[in-house]
Amino acid sequence: MTHAPQIRIPATYMRGGTSKGIFFRLQDLPGRAQSPGPERDALLLRVIGSPDPYGKQIDGMGGATSSTSKTVVLAKSHRPDHDVDYLFGQVSIDKAFVDWSGNCGNLSAAVGPFAIANGLVDASRLPADGVATVRIWQANIGKSIVAHVPMAGGAVQETGDFELDGVTFPAAEVQLEFLDPAAEEEGAGGAMFPTGNLVDDLEVPGVGILKATMINAGIPTIFVNAEDIGYTGAELQDSINGDAKALAMFETIRAHGALRMGLIRSLDQAARRQHTPKVAYVARPADYVASSGKPIAAGGIDLLVRALSMGKLHHAMMGTAAVAIGTAAAIPGTLVNAAAGGGPRKAVRFGHPSGTLRVGAEATKVDGAWTVTKAIMSRSARVLMEGWVRVPADAF
Repeated sequence: MTHAPQIRIPATYMRGGTSKGIFFRLQDLPGRAQSPGPERDALLLRVIGSPDPYGKQIDGMGGATSSTSKTVVLAKSHRPDHDVDYLFGQVSIDKAFVDWSGNCGNLSAAVGPFAIANGLVDASRLPADGVATVRIWQANIGKSIVAHVPMAGGAVQETGDFELDGVTFPAAEVQLEFLDPAAEEEGAGGAMFPTGNLVDDLEVPGVGILKATMINAGIPTIFVNAEDIGYTGAELQDSINGDAKALAMFETIRAHGALRMGLIRSLDQAARRQHTPKVAYVARPADYVASSGKPIAAGGIDLLVRALSMGKLHHAMMGTAAVAIGTAAAIPGTLVNAAAGGGPRKAVRFGHPSGTLRVGAEATKVDGAWTVTKAIMSRSARVLMEGWVRVPADAF
């Protein structure tokens, strides 16, 4: 009996924000996986260790959570005024598919550092010391991101004193600008509010009619009020993720919101589009204790937000959802803005399960329609391991 050998693929395991993922240069992937399609998906599934009916991803690089079941493919960009093309794949844990429908805002923080370290940015544009500006084309959603990456001694500076709730150790700060972040989603016509309303009545079987703000900014997101679904907004992961009935309710809200937003044509399509849209709930500020044991005072935040990713309550906050939060908070009349106290604002600090996060957004109303020029937030990134990943040659 003959057995397939394992092949080696150059890769880097990186933390970006509160997520981790496997980063590849497009040119390093096997030839048949350099183009989108089933072979690339099969390769990435095997790298991560999916589908895994045990839900642990033991035989792969995944960490058995939505935050750690991620892949990134980068290439030098041929687009004007861009340095690197960034493609993100959210790998399902227990099912055999990779969702390419959205971006990962957290891993966006690692794109600039990886691109610099791997020769994807013109060396003439990089200062030996100071801050390098990396212009990123986010290929999943067709948007631009500008990363401001600290440099020291001609290399990316990774260590520092910037603290990010949800990340144990401090690191160097990477500031991200998400330019024109209103998502141009198929069926949504590129509108920030695809229904045309800041708040809609969303009918959800088994739940009733919910007030909902459905927005395309950063990532398509459905916001509802915590009290309308029986929560306070101060919940931690265990109180949601261990409740099968609650998770089913959130998935029903997500599916019906996706249909209303025009992201899917029928409810059964929601199961094949797990990464987007996100569903989140908001509440007025309140004291609570974060998952680390750190007390969060109501006076230090503008509102509470809890968001679900890939069917589970996120341990902190997805970066793209933070863009949606900041954008919605800047627009009077949305549920997010109301939870933050109402009125115009250019930045918001919200409480999430791991602590707090500040995000800014510049929103204006033009000819009766809201637009956002950019959203800004700070994250950090660090290389955890680099070398090769191995997969059986017959895995894709």
